[in-house]
Order: sequence, then C-alpha cells, then structure tokens
Amino acid sequence: MAQNIGEMLLKMGLITQAQYDKAATEQRSTTEPLVATLIRLGVVTENVMLQFVSRQFNVPSLDLSNFQVEPAVIKMIRPDIANKFMVIPIKKLGRSLTLAMIDPSDFHAMEDIKFLTGQEVKPVVAAYSAVKKLLEQHYPLGRDLQVIAEGGELAQTKSEDIEKLPEQGENLDGDFGNVEMVDEELEEEDDISAQQAGQSTPVVKMANYVLTEAVRRGASDIHIEPYEKVFRIRLRQDGVLQTLMEPPMKMKSPLVSRFKIMSKLDVTERRKPQDGRIAIKVLDKKIDLRVSTLPVLFGEKVVMRILDSSSLTLDLANFGFTEDALRNFMKSIHAPYGIVLITGPTGSGKTTTLYSALSQLNTPDRHIMTVEDPIEYNLKGVNQIQAEAGIGFTFGLALRSMLRQAPNIIMLGEIRDGPTASIAIRAALTGHLVLSTLHTNDAPSTISRLVDMGVDPFLVASSTVLIQAQRLVRRICKGCKAPHEYDPKVLTDLGISLDELKGLTFYKGKGCPVCNNSGYKGRVGLYEVMPISRTLRAQILSREPVTTIRATAVKEGMLTLRMDAWGKVKQGMTTVEEMIRETAEG
Repeated sequence: MAQNIGEMLLKMGLITQAQYDKAATEQRSTTEPLVATLIRLGVVTENVMLQFVSRQFNVPSLDLSNFQVEPAVIKMIRPDIANKFMVIPIKKLGRSLTLAMIDPSDFHAMEDIKFLTGQEVKPVVAAYSAVKKLLEQHYPLGRDLQVIAEGGELAQTKSEDIEKLPEQGENLDGDFGNVEMVDEELEEEDDISAQQAGQSTPVVKMANYVLTEAVRRGASDIHIEPYEKVFRIRLRQDGVLQTLMEPPMKMKSPLVSRFKIMSKLDVTERRKPQDGRIAIKVLDKKIDLRVSTLPVLFGEKVVMRILDSSSLTLDLANFGFTEDALRNFMKSIHAPYGIVLITGPTGSGKTTTLYSALSQLNTPDRHIMTVEDPIEYNLKGVNQIQAEAGIGFTFGLALRSMLRQAPNIIMLGEIRDGPTASIAIRAALTGHLVLSTLHTNDAPSTISRLVDMGVDPFLVASSTVLIQAQRLVRRICKGCKAPHEYDPKVLTDLGISLDELKGLTFYKGKGCPVCNNSGYKGRVGLYEVMPISRTLRAQILSREPVTTIRATAVKEGMLTLRMDAWGKVKQGMTTVEEMIRETAEG
C-alpha cells in the first residue's frame, strides 16, 4: 500500500516524522497516491523515489520521456481510474497489460484494473513527472470529472475562485453535493423542477467548474450544445473550438437552467432566443459574460462570450502590425476628420483594435463618444452608449443624438445598414473623426459594400481616410516549437516561388501540456491596411472594380492578408496551415 512506502522511507531515515505527517495529512485531503504527495511537496525527489521503489519492490523502471503510447491501449482504462491511481497503460501483449505506475505497491489499483480490463497486470515503475505529463496529455479532464462525480471539492474551483459580483446579488459558493443526486427523470416541461435543479448544489458546482476552467484556459467563449444522445461543452481557445467535456445527459436541463438563472433569464421560456449578462469574479478576476440561448432540436444551445478586461491589450505595437502598416494606421486615427473602417468577420479582433485606437486618442482635450451593442469594456474618460434595438434605440438614432452633443471623435460599434452608413459618413464630412467596423472579406471590398448600402461613391471617396481588414491566426507554441518541412509542391501551389523557399526554415508546434497538445498558444493579427490615396479616390469616384482598386493599393505598398500571413510564416510566428485557414489568395 502507498502508506507502507511512507513508513519504509521514514524507517530508513530518508524522510522525517514531521515530513511524513505533513504528507499524510495532505494526501488524505487530495486523495492522490502518497508517493505523488511526497514528490509534489518536495520531501523526496522523484529520482530518489524511483530508485527506491524499483529496488524495494523488485519492479523494473521505465523511462517514459519519449514513449509513444498507442491510442487503443490508452482507451483500455477510464480517465477517472487512470488519474485516481496515477497509472498509464503502455503495452498490451496477449492477455498481459503493462502498467506504468508511480507506486507499484498499490495492489488495490492493480486488482481494480485487472477486474475492469480483464487483463493480467504487469507493473513497471516510472517517474512521477513523466506519468503526470502523459495523464495530462491523454486524460486531461479525467481527475476533475472524477472529483465532480464523487461530490468532492474541485482543487481548481475553490470557494474563493468564483463568485457573483455584489450587484448581481447571488452567491455561487457553497457546500457542493453529489452530481448523481440530480433527478435523472427531470423533464424539460416541468418548469419548477428545472429551476430547482438549476439551483441545486451539484449543478452549481458543475457550472462553477466550467466557468473557472474557461477563464483559466483563456477561452473567448463557451458553447453548451445538446444533441440527441450527447451533451457537449466546448471552449473556443485561440479562435478554435475544443471539447471540454461531455457531461451526463441528465445534466443537460439543470445546467442550462443554472446559466439562465445566473443571467436573469426566464427559465420557463424555451421556445424563444434570450440574451443576458453575467457579472462574476473568477480566480480574482472580474469577468463579464454575454449569454445567448437558442432553441435547437434537442434542447437549448447556450453560448457565453467571456469578456476579461484584465486580458485586454491596448498597445497597438504588440498586435502584429508591420512597421508601415502601423504608421499608416496611426496617421489615420490622428486625422482631424474622416472615417476609419475596420473590417473582418466576427472574432477577428475588430473591437479590440477600435478600443486600442480610442485609448491612443483619449486625452482630456478631446470629447469621445461611442455607441455599441453590447458595450464590451468600460473605457475611462469615454462616453459609451448602449444601443437597444428592442426599444427602437438603434445605431442610427443614437448617432443622430450623439451629434447634438458636439463630440470630437465618434466610435460606432458596427455599420449595419444604409441609413447608419450615410449618417456616419456625413458626420465624417462635417468635422468629426468616425471609427467603425463593417463585415467584409477584405479592405478593397468595403468600397463596393458601402455603395451597395446606398452611399454615393463621391461621399465614400471624400470621407474615407483608411480601411483596414484583419484576421487573427494562432501563434506557434513556444514550449514545443520545432522545425518542420513542407512538401515544396504544396507551397508552389500557393503561388510561392522556389527561389523564395531557399534558405527558409518553417516551424510547427509538436504539442505539449502548455498548449493542450494543439501546437498553438495565443494569436497574432494579420492586417491589410489601405490608406485612401488620391489615386484610389479617383478610382472610387469612377466606380472602378474591386480588382483594380486592390491592384492599385498593392502597388502603393498595401500588404494583402495573404502577404502579411506569409511574412509571419517566414518569421516563425505561425504555420502555413493557419495562413491557408484564415486568408484567401490575392
């Protein structure tokens, strides 16, 4: 047993009585093997423990640092069992299963695994750090979900980790119960039961875990998705969705109800979409969540966008601009009047760029006003207005009212229709600097988009100072970055010449615990910055096609999104795959 190892170490003088008592107390509160506790507390080094255990129990040791485990073998043991006993199945031969352990004296573990797998267990001893790394790689959520299922306190989700902000008036902490206590027969049409289940302690605990894990991983949003036979929770990390967990189906209605209660939405309304907001404190951070519910075939889908003001970067120099692009952008936002447009799809960082521009312009001698839907972050010294389409307070109406307040600088969250575009452009022509966003694929296409909205070309030409298209691509993880070779034909098919490939070294992430084995950590921006020159104004007035405007802009020094992406690939910041995923040829 694990306790015997501690006593043996104590008897041999390798640890003191005080160290043993401290480790034993700690081990009882965490339920991890005592060997793991001793190493984690630094009482014994893992090399000393490895040699001691191997010699004492006559079990061979194995170096797992570069060991590749077959997926079929990994699947033989459930995540909760592997994490509970800190074991890794590494090889199956006939009816024999080789099991890497940190504590080969744990006969209960071997008996349980023998019973569950139907295999004869052959133990080998491995280093604590190596086993832990493989557990995180192959069973990343097993231990956390096991603790939830047992009704214990999550180590990562302690009572002080997450709480509602005082103004919301609801406390999320408490003595959490067992998830299994949720009524498996809960029906969605039973409104009272659904609301009660949404407030039950096991559901509160699961909700807290989801929120805490999302913030810890730096996710931008949480997707809760019900299907016919699967209930799935995914996190969007660095722009890509990754599965967090698949809770039991019986958690579907209670968990959705919990988030609706937190958002102050109508728990009994499941036929219509609803929008709400949650203000919470997670891991000592104040977090806002924008909550959207939508009825789907097998229940309600919930998406929560995470707005973490502490992670908001307002320094444009760190965004990934090239020197020329940053200089052009800074020049445009310091123009006395005109309109600057940021374009791109949802999630491309347009709002962050606008906020960064406003932070550059926010001085006591300037009157700055914004109209947004929603207001994502509070900017000190800026008058921010929340548009409310439900009561008729649209962007256009808000903009008309703002002009009576004599602002110097106006920021519109988005130009959504022709009337709003016309008001914004006329404001730019009457001495205001207007910053706004638009949904188009690239900078030159924005011209035709405005004309399609009903804005006259001469107004577009005379008011527009700069148009910037942008995307976000994932950065290669620094922890596992390594050289990578691509097939030259793949690159030449992308329009890259063989001469340009000479001497280039490409990089890719191998995958490690730091990046959750994705090979990517963080994001960097791609920018297509198009200042409106005299030549471009003339082409806009004469209604030249988008291809002509793009060619002129490139001739004048504009980098297209693909060009900027290729530059970042050559610098080793991102991969060819990311370049292809986020940019089109051109």
